[in-house]
Amino acid sequence: MSGIGVGFGGIVALDGVGLEVARHQVLGVIGPNGAGKTTLFNVACGFVQPDTGTLTWQGRELDRLRPHQLAGLGIGRTLQGLGLFDQMSVLDNVMVGADRHARASFLSSLLALPRSAKDEAALEDRARTVLSELGIEAYAGHLPSSLPYPVRKRVALARARVSEPELLLLDEPASGLSNDEMAELGELIRGLTDRMSVMLVEHHMDLVMSVCDRIVVLDFGKVIARGRPEEIRDDPAVLAAYLGDEVPHTHQDVAIGEER
Repeated sequence: MSGIGVGFGGIVALDGVGLEVARHQVLGVIGPNGAGKTTLFNVACGFVQPDTGTLTWQGRELDRLRPHQLAGLGIGRTLQGLGLFDQMSVLDNVMVGADRHARASFLSSLLALPRSAKDEAALEDRARTVLSELGIEAYAGHLPSSLPYPVRKRVALARARVSEPELLLLDEPASGLSNDEMAELGELIRGLTDRMSVMLVEHHMDLVMSVCDRIVVLDFGKVIARGRPEEIRDDPAVLAAYLGDEVPHTHQDVAIGEER
């Protein structure tokens, strides 16, 4: 994306923001409260239409992107609110994400023809494989509402992962997790990069610094820094944005407050 501008009434949420997610890398987007992270994520997902700027994917300009188009473009996403179907099993939730790979026609599915049954079996195998990779296959028959929050977070990740996207958009995947669970999540995200690129919007600095290849920092809707984690960690503009003018020596352990 380049030159992205978004305004809500008289408030400028994003002002000329540009970023690029490199192949097989993790790009982190961080910033203090009100920086514009959530708005940027919503633009990337098609929930918010930018007033200015362009979205480009694989050399193609995306005009008025809509959320339902993401799967067909090879883009997966998770949301802060998880978005799981509580009356469907974990397995069925993940199979919904695998629908991009369904080969049976709508009519054959409707009539339960053999081709449709074979197709559904293939999707189930795909879903179970991803559940196993994320260590939650044992919960396949459970309803999401009966599971601990960290497990539900993995179910949401499995549903996004099962479509085998070329780009995965993650919106604060570490929220509500303990330090150990966050470390496990970091390993899972790093393990995805052999198959896809990842854009991570997050407020936990430890996770961002450990998994991201490059980081873009927003403040008041503008990009104030971009670079490798070690460059961002010591950038004076970044430290000032998070901590004010007085910067303590132990800034590496700063946790970024969640944007609302």
